[in-house]
Formats: sequence, structure tokens, C-alpha cells
Amino acid sequence: MRACACLLLLLAAVSAAACAKPVDLTQGLRIENVVTAWYDAGIVDGQNKIVPSIAFTVKNVSDQTLRTLQVNALFHRVSEPKDEWGSNFIVAAGSAGLAPGATTAVLTLKSPLGYKGTDPRETLLHNSQFVDATVDLFAKYGSVQWTRVGQFPITRRLIQ
Repeated sequence: MRACACLLLLLAAVSAAACAKPVDLTQGLRIENVVTAWYDAGIVDGQNKIVPSIAFTVKNVSDQTLRTLQVNALFHRVSEPKDEWGSNFIVAAGSAGLAPGATTAVLTLKSPLGYKGTDPRETLLHNSQFVDATVDLFAKYGSVQWTRVGQFPITRRLIQ
């Protein structure tokens, strides 16, 4: 009888959690400490390579723990804003989730695509063919759909 009561209590708790109102990530998350730049990706196929990158933290400003919080970065050239140039994905908070008021460690995402050339890396940033880039950040938790939570220009500076 006692086991049955415990089971009912557990089922009630799971039901209540499952029925919690979904968090609107455009209001429930805050992207903070954003740094964008071009990352020195080294030498690839005998050429210098630079790729767009973004580093940031995510703060949960909602009143609920966001379990399995994921962030996806879609990089675009400014001349082709609707065409994805590259993307990268990270789990910002695993199954334990991101508690209300908590902030992640610094998350860094880099595009696998960028510019290559024989010029020095810094010179690549000033090449007449260089096109600036932006990054759109999307987030989701649990089974909630991907939601755009920010768009940022990639600063034209080189980092390692």
C-alpha cells in the first residue's frame, strides 16, 4: 500500500512537470558577454584559414529550469543573409538543465567555413574580396522548437 502511494505521488510530480507552461526563449534567455571575431584556423591545404566565431554566455531569466538546453549558430555572409554559410551546435546545459538565474560557462562556436588564402591572416581581413559575416543564434530546450535568440555581426578582427 505504501509503495502504491509513493508511485502515485511520483506520477503526480512527473505530470505536473510535464504540464509546466513552456518558456518563451526570446524572453526566458539572455545572451550575454558576446564577443565575435575571425578565428585563426591555422593552415589548411597549404593556405591560411580564418573562420567567423562567437563566444557568449547564456543566462536563464525564466522561472523554470531549462533541461537539455542547446544552442545552434548559423553564420551568413552579409551579402547573402538568407544563405547559411556554416553552422555549429553546442549543448549549453545537459540533463541537469540551467536553473533559474543561472548562467552558463563561456560557450564558443566557430563556423567550419571561412576564407583561405596565401596572404597573411590579418591581410585576409582587408582583402578586396572579403565579405563581412553575421551569426544568428537559435536555442531550444527539451522538445521545444528552435527559437532565434539573437543576431550579431562578426567583428572584423582576428583572434587565436
